Amino acid sequence: MRYFRLISIIFNILIWGLTLSGQETPINPISFRVYDMFVLNPAIAGSKDYFVVDGVASFQGSYKSQLITGSSRIYKKSMGFFSTPVNKDYTNFGIGGSLFNDVSDTSKSIGFSFGSDYHIRINKQSTSFLSVGFAVKGIYNRLYTASPADGSSKPQETYLPNIDLGAYYYGPTLYAGISATNLLGSNDTLGIPVKPQYFLIAGYKFILSRAMQIAVEPSIIAHTGDTLSKDIKDIINPALKIYIQNFCVGTYFHNYDNFSFFFQYNFPALSVGTYFEYPKNTAFYKKELTAEFTIGLNVSRLLSKNKNPLHW
Repeated sequence: MRYFRLISIIFNILIWGLTLSGQETPINPISFRVYDMFVLNPAIAGSKDYFVVDGVASFQGSYKSQLITGSSRIYKKSMGFFSTPVNKDYTNFGIGGSLFNDVSDTSKSIGFSFGSDYHIRINKQSTSFLSVGFAVKGIYNRLYTASPADGSSKPQETYLPNIDLGAYYYGPTLYAGISATNLLGSNDTLGIPVKPQYFLIAGYKFILSRAMQIAVEPSIIAHTGDTLSKDIKDIINPALKIYIQNFCVGTYFHNYDNFSFFFQYNFPALSVGTYFEYPKNTAFYKKELTAEFTIGLNVSRLLSKNKNPLHW
């Protein structure tokens, strides 16, 4: 009953946000929505009980994008007995940050964000938490336009500071969060108005076999567009992940005209993965293929306390 009440509140807030317009930043790489959604919701920082750094690179013809994110729960030291080493545990605070670079033939965008959040324990077992967080960010944009006098390319530059807010619930099987990005807005960024944008992310992990460590996780990302669309495809992007021990494979419907698939392998301190997207109704050699690659590092001195790989 608690889960359904929480989801009902989240959907009511999302519907209110859908009456507004906005622009998502950054747009690329696509697969950060699959691997690390801290960019969409700052309250996700520290929801994994280890310090993880993820890098994603996207290649699509002349379009190239890179994104690096890092987040961790802040840990603390607690005194042990004389015969045992000093114990380490976590505080209720998390931190996270990101850097991105997006380059095309006519534009270049560079941005950063840094955020913090607070995690509230929901149950005595310390497996379910509610976190609230914020992030500050800055984006530099450069647009090249042809000069009417000599036809040369003159850059138009803009700088955009902004803030994001979010709330996030996570437990052994369910996670759900709402967030608002670009709250300060902007009258004009390279000719495109930037206004607050609202997101809902939610997913549920069905455990098929604990002995074989197999699970299936359907999820969605719902977001506002530049205008309120009547087409549900413009609002909701579903995804599906299948976990088999340390291996994960799935699909994400970022564009319903394209087919996408991804896979990721998680080592104790390293993860590697890739994401591909290509058109459904056009031969892949007639249209540029979107290919993205990701690598993640667990750089924490205190590794995950929970030994069950299906926990998070």
